[in-house]
Amino acid sequence: MTLQRFLLILQARWRLVAGVLAGVVLLTLAVNLLLPRKYTAEAAVLVDSRPADPILGAILPVSAANSLMATQVDIILSDGVAQKVVSQLKLDQDEEMRRQWQSETGGHGSLRAWLAGGLQRQLKVLPTRESNVISLTYTDRDPQLATAVVNAFAQAYIDTNLGQKVGSATQYAQWFGERTQSLRDKLEAAQQRLSSYQQAEQIIVADNALDVESARLTELSSQLVLAQGLRAETNSRWSQAGTAETLPEVIGNPLIQSLKNRLAELEAQHQKLALQLGSAHPERARVASQITAVRAQIAGETGRVGDSLGSAGRMNAVRVAELGEAVKAQEKKVLELGAKRDRGAMLQREVKSAQRDYDMVTQRLAQTSLESTMPQTNVSILTVATEPPLPSSPKILLNTALSALFGGLLGVGLALLREQANRRLRNPMDLPELLGVPLLAVLPAPGPSWQVIDGRAEPYPSRGRGLLSRFRGRLPHLQAEP
Repeated sequence: MTLQRFLLILQARWRLVAGVLAGVVLLTLAVNLLLPRKYTAEAAVLVDSRPADPILGAILPVSAANSLMATQVDIILSDGVAQKVVSQLKLDQDEEMRRQWQSETGGHGSLRAWLAGGLQRQLKVLPTRESNVISLTYTDRDPQLATAVVNAFAQAYIDTNLGQKVGSATQYAQWFGERTQSLRDKLEAAQQRLSSYQQAEQIIVADNALDVESARLTELSSQLVLAQGLRAETNSRWSQAGTAETLPEVIGNPLIQSLKNRLAELEAQHQKLALQLGSAHPERARVASQITAVRAQIAGETGRVGDSLGSAGRMNAVRVAELGEAVKAQEKKVLELGAKRDRGAMLQREVKSAQRDYDMVTQRLAQTSLESTMPQTNVSILTVATEPPLPSSPKILLNTALSALFGGLLGVGLALLREQANRRLRNPMDLPELLGVPLLAVLPAPGPSWQVIDGRAEPYPSRGRGLLSRFRGRLPHLQAEP
């Protein structure tokens, strides 16, 4: 179908199109006027995805935006929030609501649950894209009720969120309180064990007794090493010397050396007197007795030096033995003191560990106790719903415009259907198309106007004449008659 034929069909059947359009529009207007007016109230809440901890002041980790917002929407649409709205507005105390529930359910089930389900069906919760704002809309015939319900939903949502937070904090506080008592008992037991051990062993874990005893052990060990060195040196010198006269102490002794010089002088004098005097001469006997006395004195001094060296060796040996026993005793004392100190240190660590656990749990108990009493949550009301001045439905202008569009399309469709059921010749070209016969001529419309062309009177061409002029090349024997 060409555009020209389509327009000709609409021109011919315009009454049908106009009638259908007017009927649809009037019907739509009537329905819109008969439908009850409904009002929509809207509120908005803000969800902080990164709240600050009110107790510690720290910034909490950011939650995933999609999962967080989806969770908050599910909370708003939950039965608990809806039943809180019913309680806040006291809808379960309304006699009309109770009669409706009786008529629909026959008194079966819960009135609060039935009312909550009706509120949930009329509530729409939509999170705003790329933000943390959630929009709540509620539609009802009463604008005041719609406003009250949507505001009640926002407040009930905040109360539910706060209740969950406070409930969790309360449970934690209770658990931490029970744990605090057990840790306090553990700390007291550890302190009692430490105190009893210190009193029984007469030690203080924090003193420096072990350091003093260790220093004493080090000093005794040094003395023992020194005494062992002296004893070894004395024994070595005594063993290397064949007789006492060859000892270095004897050789280096000034008294012995002076006596030996005196002996040498006396022997020289005795030899001189032996050449001059007889053996019975008193002078020679006196010198001989002096020589004997000096030799006896030298032997006595030499023996005394040897005896002193042997006595020093024996004294060094005794000193080494005594120091060895002292070192062993000191080592035992240091080990015993170290064991006692280690035991005390272990008990002290147990006390510190119990104290640390107790302090940590006590701190957490204080935090959770504050959280359980703090009326703060990460959700707040951003926009409070106000009573809508105009109804949200029915939308008369929009419905009328849509009905005009639908009525026009319906009228055009019916016109085309009627044309298809009863075909008519709308222009000269329909003849060969519909009947399959050639077009011979097109008669002009009656009463044409005349015009002068090249000194001759010619009528204005009608639509048929205009169409005929296009076929004169193919049908030159056809002439238009005035």
